[in-house]
Amino acid sequence: MAIEHPSFGKLDDDRIIIFDTTLRDGEQSPGFSMNLEEKLRMAEALAELGIDVMEAGFPIASPGDFESVLSIARLFAKDGPVVCGLSRTAPADILRAAEAVKPAARKRIHTFVSTSPLHMRVKLRLEPEQVLELVTSSVSLARQHTDDVEWSAEDGTRTEPDFLCRCVEAAIKAGATTINIPDTVGYAVPEDMHRIFTMVRERVPGADRVVLSTHNHNDLGLAVANTLAAIRAGVRQVESTINGIGERAGNASLEEVVMALRTRHDVLPFRNNIVTQNILKTSRLLATITGFDVQPNKAIVGRNAFAHESGIHQDGVLKDASTYEIMTPESVGWTTNSLVLGKHSGRAAFRDKLKALGYSIGDNQLNDAFRRFKDLADRKKVVYDEDVIALVDDEVVRGHDRVKLLSLTVATGLGTKPMATLVLEVDGERRDGMASGDGAVDATFNAIRNAFPHDVALKLYAVQSVTGGTDAQARVTVRLEEGGKLVDGQGADTDTIVASARAYVHALNKLLVKRERTAPGEMDTGIRTALSA
Repeated sequence: MAIEHPSFGKLDDDRIIIFDTTLRDGEQSPGFSMNLEEKLRMAEALAELGIDVMEAGFPIASPGDFESVLSIARLFAKDGPVVCGLSRTAPADILRAAEAVKPAARKRIHTFVSTSPLHMRVKLRLEPEQVLELVTSSVSLARQHTDDVEWSAEDGTRTEPDFLCRCVEAAIKAGATTINIPDTVGYAVPEDMHRIFTMVRERVPGADRVVLSTHNHNDLGLAVANTLAAIRAGVRQVESTINGIGERAGNASLEEVVMALRTRHDVLPFRNNIVTQNILKTSRLLATITGFDVQPNKAIVGRNAFAHESGIHQDGVLKDASTYEIMTPESVGWTTNSLVLGKHSGRAAFRDKLKALGYSIGDNQLNDAFRRFKDLADRKKVVYDEDVIALVDDEVVRGHDRVKLLSLTVATGLGTKPMATLVLEVDGERRDGMASGDGAVDATFNAIRNAFPHDVALKLYAVQSVTGGTDAQARVTVRLEEGGKLVDGQGADTDTIVASARAYVHALNKLLVKRERTAPGEMDTGIRTALSA
C-alpha cells in the first residue's frame, strides 16, 4: 500500500528512505567531533551520495550545534535532502530545532522520549501516563512548525508491547508522519525486530499511513542484520551512518545496508536513491575529517574488502571475478589503478588521478596538493594511489585550521639530546617554539606546547606505513585527551617526525572546536534524556 508523505509524496511499497545520522549520532562517538566547515563538507558529500534525510544535529545541545544545523539548512534552502533536527519533548528543544531547520527547502523535526520501564523509572522518573502525555504534546507542538515530524520511542526494543503500541498510536494521532522504534542499546536480535514491527503494523490504527523507521546500534554486532529484518517486516526508513560510526559500538553501517539491498535484491526487493559509486569517497572523507581510519577488513570500504591473497582465490578471480566477489569494486567507488604517477607527471594527470579516486577539490586546494605531490615525487621512486590519497586527505583537512604548522627542524642523533624548533601560525599570529625531549617526536610535541601552551594527555601515538619501501609515507595518528574529551588527529609525510607534528596539530585543532561544545541543559520538566535515539 502506497503512503502519502509530506516530504516525499506518494511512496511505493518497495521504496526505502535512507536517513543518515552521521552528523548527529555519528558525531557523538568519542573523538569524532567536527567543526562547522567539516560538517558542511560532509553534508555536501552526503547529498551527492543520494541520502533522503540528513539528521544535521541536536540544535539545543549548544550554540555550535544550532549554528551547524542552521548552516546546513541554508545550504539546502532550494533543493536537497530533508534536513532534520533532533529534539527532546521540552518545548524549548522543539522550538530550537524548528528555528534551526527553518531555512531548508524540506525540513523535519525529530522528537523522542524514552518508553522502556527501565528508562521511565530510572532516567525520566515518570509514570507511563505522563510519558504518554509527553508524546502527544511534543508531536503536536512540532507539527505547528512543519508537516514532516518524526517521533522515536527511545529504548523501544525493551519497551512493553502494549505500552509501545499506545505510544505509537498517540504519536500518529498527534500528527507524526514517521514512527521510529530504535534499538538504542543494541539489545535486539533480528527476530525481535521482525516481531516488533509486525505487531505495530497489525495492532496500531493508522500505522499503514505513516513511514515506519528503524535505528539500530551495533553493541552485539547485529545492527545491519536487525535493519534488514525490520525492512522485511514493513519498515521503509533506515537510519544509519557512514562507516557505521556512532555511540559506543556504532550504528548500522549505511554502506553495508545499501549494498545488501543491491546485492541480495532477490530476497530484498527494495530500491533506494543511493549513488553507490560515491560510497568509497564519502567513507574516506569521513575518515579524513574525524581522523579515524576504517579497519582493513571492514565490509565494502575496508582496504581488504576486494583483496585476495589465497592462491585458490587469486586463481578464481583471474578466471572470473564473480567467483569470489559478490559485487564489483567499481560499484562502490574502488578503482583498479595503482602505479601511474611520478615526478614527471603534470597537473592534468594529477587532477585526473584525483577524479578517479573520487576527489573533487577547488583550485586553491588543488594547487597546494599538487605542490606537495611534486615534492613527494622527488623523494619517492613511485607514487602509489595510497600515497595520493594520504597526501590529499592530509592537505584538504587543514583548510580552516586555527593552528597551522609552518616549519619544523629537529636535531637528534646518538648521544645527542633531541631538540625541536618550529613555527606555528595561531589565528594568523606567528608563534615560535623550541624544546628538547626524550626523542625526536617527544621534542616536537614539547615544542608545540611551548609555542602554544596547553595541558592535554597523549593517549595514543600510532605510525602506519602508507605503502612499502624505505621511502614510504608515514601516516601518524595522535589521540589527545582534555577533561574527558578525546580527539584524534592524523598527518602524513615521508618524514615521520613531520607527519607526527601534523597529526598533533590536527588533533589540537579538533580539541579547540570541542572546547566550545557544551551538553544540553536539563529540560524544564526535570527529564534527563540521552542524546541518541
